Order: sequence, then C-alpha cells, then structure tokens
Amino acid sequence: MAGKVAVVTGAGSGIGRAVALALVRDGYATVIAGRRKDALEETARMAGAEVLAVPTDVTDPASVEALFSAAKGKYGRVDLLFNNAGTGAPAIGFDELSFEQWSRVVATNLTGSFLCAQAAFRIMKEQSPMGGRIINNGSISAHAPRPNSAPYTATKHGVTGLTKSIALDGRKYDIAGGQIDIGNALTPLAARMEEGVPQADGSVRPEPLMDVENVARSVVFMAGLPKDANALFLTVMATKMPFVGRG
Repeated sequence: MAGKVAVVTGAGSGIGRAVALALVRDGYATVIAGRRKDALEETARMAGAEVLAVPTDVTDPASVEALFSAAKGKYGRVDLLFNNAGTGAPAIGFDELSFEQWSRVVATNLTGSFLCAQAAFRIMKEQSPMGGRIINNGSISAHAPRPNSAPYTATKHGVTGLTKSIALDGRKYDIAGGQIDIGNALTPLAARMEEGVPQADGSVRPEPLMDVENVARSVVFMAGLPKDANALFLTVMATKMPFVGRG
C-alpha cells in the first residue's frame, strides 16, 4: 500500500512528463501511461525513483482498464488522475478535414479522457478512505480557438463539460474534478511558436512561451489542495501571449 498514488497519461513527453516528474518529487507513487514504451522508460529513468510505467492506448477501453488495474494492483488505490493524453489534427481548412482526422482527435482527447476518468472514478468511489482528485488538461482552446483547429478546440470544450460533470457527480464520493487550461508551455511540440504561428487576423507572428515547469507546479498545487477545496479551473499561460483579446 502506498501513501499518495497518482496516474498520469501522456507521460512520455512534454507536459505529461514534466507533471509526472513533479509528482514524484512531491512524494507520489506515480503510474505513468502513454503509447510509447521507450518514451515511458525514459521518463522513469529521469524520475530517479520507482515509477510504474504502463503502455496504454487511452482510446481503447480494455487498455485503460488494464492501466488502472495495474495501478490498483501495485499500490492499492488511486488518489489522483492527471488526464493529459491528447492529440491534434493538421492545421488545414475546416472544409478539408477528413472524418478520420476528426475521429482520431475526438477518440483521444474526449473519449480517452472520459474512459480514464471513469476508471479512476470507480476506484476512488470504492477505496478506503474514499475519494480522490481528477484533473483534466483542458488547454486555453477550451475557451477560444486558434485558426484551423476545429477538432482540437471542439474536444477541449467537451473536456470542460466533462470536468464539470465529474465535479458534480463526484461530490458525494469525495471526488474532486478540476481542469488546468494551459497556454504556450515550452515543449518540443510547442517550440514552433517562437518562429511564428497563424493569428486570427490572418497574420503569422511569433508567440511568447513559458517554462513547462510552471505547468507542473500548477498541477502539484491543484493536487495538494485539501479534500474540502477544489481548483475547478486554473489557467496558466505565458504572460504576454496573445490570448486575452485574441482576434
């Protein structure tokens, strides 16, 4: 039996890796999930402590079930889920998107978040002491879109609805649901923003980025709140990024 147990999806790189490492430093027994075994193993090496790496496809109910069964089997409980796994579609015209591109993003970002949250919810509801915390990675696209981002933006708006439902339905089981909306964290995926990305007015301009550690610290803060407090929504973003007033 462990003390605090966390599950982090999309932990093989970027935000998920940074958050997983921060939770390990904060004393969590941490279960890391992602599609690529080699990337998870690299995260585990960086942790400098024992973590449980479980290759997982969050779009597959059986794979998600195996992830949470492994977490419960090793540590006896789950106290925290950081629902982070996500993907996007090519930045092409709205009318050019294929059904397959749309479906892949919906399956990962929305259905995957639901499946993981549901599996964590079931464990948190039945464990003793009862309860836990589920934190969804929403993105500032949960509030306003970038050009040519319909699948990603739509799913992140859907994640916001999922977060509110978790927060409501989890009340009687001491399960807190929250969401972190992130803007321009410096990861390999976002590094291109320094060179210029499309804006709502049709221009292409570079955007400021912030250290991904700011995201990790924010998730640790949310996770560390007492049982009777919840950060329902928290936005952490590069101070000078063109989000407020976008367009």
